Amino acid sequence: MKAEELHRLIKTGQAPLVLDVRSSFEFSAGHIAGAVHGPLTSILNVLAAASCAKDDPVVITCEHGPRAQLARMLLKMRGFTQVELLDGHMANWRRAGLAMKKDR
Repeated sequence: MKAEELHRLIKTGQAPLVLDVRSSFEFSAGHIAGAVHGPLTSILNVLAAASCAKDDPVVITCEHGPRAQLARMLLKMRGFTQVELLDGHMANWRRAGLAMKKDR
């Protein structure tokens, strides 16, 4: 999914679940507003806590892509059907100047 499209969906209240699989440090330094933090080590528990059904749309992001690709593979193996990656991930989101939330 393109960053601009996700940003538009967030602004209109129609965003899919945004799953950020970066480390706690990376996430708290800046993330997409409304994103759920789900490091790879606990991704399935995070999705269960978020009440995410296997047919709900999910957009996964990390910093540059490798962790998001692993997460997508894991979710697809677990039966999730609508899993996308954020194009360019967080590096691209920042380059585009799109809003971010910081926890510190």
